Amino acid sequence: MTGAGETPPVDVLFEGAPCGLVVTTETGMIVKVNQTFCKWLGYAPEDLAQCRFQELLTMGGRIFHQTHWAPLMRMQGSVAEVKLEVRHRAGHVITMLLNGVRRQYAHGVFHELALFGTIERDRYERELLTARRRAEQLLAQTTEAEAALQQAKAELADAYQSAQRRAAFAEQMVAIASHDLKNPLTAIKMATQLLERGEHRDKERRLLGSISHSSERARRMIADLLDFASVRIGQGITIRRQPIDLCSTVDQSVNELRVAFAQARIRHLCKGKGQLALDPDRVQQMIGNLVANSVAYGDLAHPVTITTDLHEHGAVVSVHNHGPCIPDTLLTSLFAPMTRGTDRADAVRSVGLGLFIVSEITLAHGGDISVATDAALGTTFTIRLPLLAA
Repeated sequence: MTGAGETPPVDVLFEGAPCGLVVTTETGMIVKVNQTFCKWLGYAPEDLAQCRFQELLTMGGRIFHQTHWAPLMRMQGSVAEVKLEVRHRAGHVITMLLNGVRRQYAHGVFHELALFGTIERDRYERELLTARRRAEQLLAQTTEAEAALQQAKAELADAYQSAQRRAAFAEQMVAIASHDLKNPLTAIKMATQLLERGEHRDKERRLLGSISHSSERARRMIADLLDFASVRIGQGITIRRQPIDLCSTVDQSVNELRVAFAQARIRHLCKGKGQLALDPDRVQQMIGNLVANSVAYGDLAHPVTITTDLHEHGAVVSVHNHGPCIPDTLLTSLFAPMTRGTDRADAVRSVGLGLFIVSEITLAHGGDISVATDAALGTTFTIRLPLLAA
């Protein structure tokens, strides 16, 4: 033991150093070895006395000693951080780092070696290597994923452009076909009207009425399709304003609708008088679509009521029907194209464009449309049209 402030003897420092200390002759014969090195290898100091240091190395370590660090010791007098594999007395291998110097004394040349265990360092290096390999794998996967994503984006863009082209072509075809169908339908309608003027048996009259109603339904469908195609290609709904008596225009439309929908009771209530600058054909188209919608989805045991209210700021036109209310899930998209209130088939509805066309015509006139629906009170579509100079 040493007192406070006293320096430990050199032998104590040598034996208890935190590294292996070995002194050999120039040929490798061990002259002195400390306890730390002996414990690491499982030997007693006397077991290593007069043992050559090379004999403690593996075959690869001996070759490396002979070809690398022993010549360096002779040439430059030192080596640093030489990694060696030293064999334990039990047979397993311990990896160590060697630092050594060659010193000349009066009684000969000696190699003074300091050896350090590398267990923790090797573990750290393995962890670093594993982490690096994992990082490289992740980088490769990320690069591959990014390349696949870019390819998918390119393919999606191509598919989108192709779909856009097909959709535009389809819309153009619909517009062309709808336009071309107007003439033969007009001829059918006129021929039916001429035939209806003569005297016919009941069966013939029913057939002529069926032809007339079917051609009128086809005419409305074609008109809706043409308007839809016009909106889709960016032209919008065209209107031609002129001063009109709104009540008279709606009355005229109602009279025609009573013929087209003979199974329904249609009535018109008018409040106020005056003229508005509107497109009469478009007004009749709006009324026709809303009445067709009411006939399709309303309760025909009750009348379909059209109310026209003219006031100093414009006009309000409403179409009311009794029957089941519109589901909440449909209200947000009710005026979108291709939207229908039910999946059932019927003889009066078109392709789900009626309310969309009404909304577009209303907007083209600078107005707005809304709907109120209730199981007890029924459903009312309300169009508000602003007053413009006639």
